[in-house]
Amino acid sequence: MPELTKQLRKWALQNAVKYTGKANPGAIIGKLLAEKPELKDDMKTLAKEVNAVVKLVNALSLEQQHAELTQLAPELLAPKKKEEQKHELPVLLGAVQGNVITAFPPEPSGVAHIGHASGALFNWTYAQRYGGTFILRFEDTNPELAKKEYYTAISELLHWLGITWDKQINISDTLLAMYAKAEEFLDKGLFYACTCDGKRMQDKRHLGEACEHRNFSIDQNKSWWREMLAGTWNQNDVVLRFKGDMKHQNGVMRDPVMFRIIKKPHCLHGMKYCVWPSYDFAAAYSDGAEGITHRVRSKEFELRVELQLILQKQMGFVPTFTIEQARINLEGVEANKRKIREKIASGEMTGWDDIRLTTLIALKRRGYTPEGIKNFLFSVGITKTERTLEWASLDAENRKVLDPVVNRYFFVARPEKITITGAKAQKPELLLHPEHPERGVRTFETAQTFYVAAEDVGLLKQRSLYRLMDCVNFTKTKTGYKYHSQSHEEYKAKGKRTMHWLPADEAVIVPVEIMMPDASTLKGLGETALKTLKEGTIIQFARFGFCRLDKKENGKLTFWYAHK
Repeated sequence: MPELTKQLRKWALQNAVKYTGKANPGAIIGKLLAEKPELKDDMKTLAKEVNAVVKLVNALSLEQQHAELTQLAPELLAPKKKEEQKHELPVLLGAVQGNVITAFPPEPSGVAHIGHASGALFNWTYAQRYGGTFILRFEDTNPELAKKEYYTAISELLHWLGITWDKQINISDTLLAMYAKAEEFLDKGLFYACTCDGKRMQDKRHLGEACEHRNFSIDQNKSWWREMLAGTWNQNDVVLRFKGDMKHQNGVMRDPVMFRIIKKPHCLHGMKYCVWPSYDFAAAYSDGAEGITHRVRSKEFELRVELQLILQKQMGFVPTFTIEQARINLEGVEANKRKIREKIASGEMTGWDDIRLTTLIALKRRGYTPEGIKNFLFSVGITKTERTLEWASLDAENRKVLDPVVNRYFFVARPEKITITGAKAQKPELLLHPEHPERGVRTFETAQTFYVAAEDVGLLKQRSLYRLMDCVNFTKTKTGYKYHSQSHEEYKAKGKRTMHWLPADEAVIVPVEIMMPDASTLKGLGETALKTLKEGTIIQFARFGFCRLDKKENGKLTFWYAHK
């Protein structure tokens, strides 16, 4: 075989394998001229030779093309690997190899969302990088919010992300140790009991004025504290406050509440306790007692750093180094857990896995992958700049993961039946994946009648040339639709639009519903090969997007939409 013909055949085979068995002469000429620009001098002869080779290659079956390319140029079968930009976290200041201890402290009052995932991921990654310890710590000191099912739900979703921990702690299990620390503060005169109501306390703090309780004796404060623990006081009647600085510029330091009475059953402890620590005291104690050296956490706690460091110092702990980062919000998404709980209770949302949310359980149900989510979070990195991120950024990272591995299928939304007069009966074969012929094909039997998406039908204009993917070219006439040709080459010259389709044969189609990102349902038809999929499988519907099979029920398939 002459060298030029060998080159032509190599490129023709690669193009044919990539595009379901039909090579495009124009693409082959472009490849060849890139290698041998001197051939431009005789384009007429070159085009003639290319067409001859393409005709021979296209006459082969897809399996034959793949086998010959494997022999002739196997390197062309391997997809090119793009140089990916690596996203890494900054160096951890003061970190000592082997001595880093980090923690992720979710409140079990809802399931984890993508913002929680960033906190867990970054703290876990730092522990991994420095050969340290990572702790999962449930901040469950509000019995009104903590629910048993959320401990499990959060743990399972973190495992799904690939995050593991060396130790798991429930702060509520350390309550007696925190009571002991509170008594140390009382003995030092640093805590006092206060019976001011919420509004009076807020007003005094705003004005920077102390109330009369601040001057109570240590014995008086300890007496009230013992009564608090004994359940003598009613909820909201008395609190324990830290003697900070009522004139401090940072309002957090103006005698904040450290312990309060909540007479509600705790999901793990029942009514065993009625005095519960504030977030500041619990976080300062737990970070210190567990020896947390570094912790990445939300920027909303930045003003509380000063208070927590003072508390840790008084407790005799080595201070924890904290790195604040801005919340991660995606456009148009409700992230406030209280508001989500209200919407779930009212029926406005279906649950924590509602498709409109960025909870990990919702993202998983749609078809977002752990790798895509983690790559997105690393690309955002640690920043204090508050911003609302676009879904497109998350979609792009997830697409990189899905595109090489998921199979392709046809789905026709809001189908309309069209008849292409003169179309020949045929059995087109479509690859499950354009770059992996070894995965196999789906075979269709067609005649003259097809289902096409209503959106596509509405765009068809008279006398223009259109193509049903890998099947047939046709034109629109005054009275209907007319067969034009078969080959992709003829379409390429003047074609206006390629569209997916299904045979109008009820025996080879299946009803499909797709849950869309706005919680609407899109109905249509899918190819019969979809019936073989298992629930949870992620696929790509041609020209539509990536979807995950959520449910197979009564002959109908329900998918959840991920993204384009």
